[in-house]
Amino acid sequence: MEMERQNDLNLKATELRLGLPGSDEQPEKRNNKRASSDMDNSSDGEKGDRECAPPTKTQVVGWPPIRSYRKNVIQAKKTEVDAAGMYVKVSMDGAPYLRKVDLKVHKSYPELLKALQNMFKCTIGVYSEREGYDGSEFAPTYEDKDGDWMLVGDVPWEMFSTSCKRLRIMKGSEAKGLGCL
Repeated sequence: MEMERQNDLNLKATELRLGLPGSDEQPEKRNNKRASSDMDNSSDGEKGDRECAPPTKTQVVGWPPIRSYRKNVIQAKKTEVDAAGMYVKVSMDGAPYLRKVDLKVHKSYPELLKALQNMFKCTIGVYSEREGYDGSEFAPTYEDKDGDWMLVGDVPWEMFSTSCKRLRIMKGSEAKGLGCL
């Protein structure tokens, strides 16, 4: 009676085991430990009959998926930033504050210098290739992408507007080592 009852319950179908569903095979037991005789016979370079560790998983390209509207939003934000302007910090020796200037608003050096003079209430003077800002109380300098400090006006405007990271209006006496001064 007991055996008939166990057959009716179908215990094998409800048994919990590791493995893929639908497979009746028993999982193979791995033995990662070496016997002492294996340690003596195998050299460091040989792996013997042991199984290798599974390869590390790498991230699949394009995962996790990003919906197309999110991609479009990201692209739109990037173009807005490019069109918004290029602001650089401006500091002046003796002034306790910094300002920011949008280089895309100005089309040439004279416009930029006039804006800086109005912003800091100072006189900068006129730039000449031979003498720089000689005779002027202040000399505008800028830091380029390489970290070099140069006089404003040393390079063409297009190159300046793309490579300028920040501006500094120095005292004329301190700017002697830069450019022509």
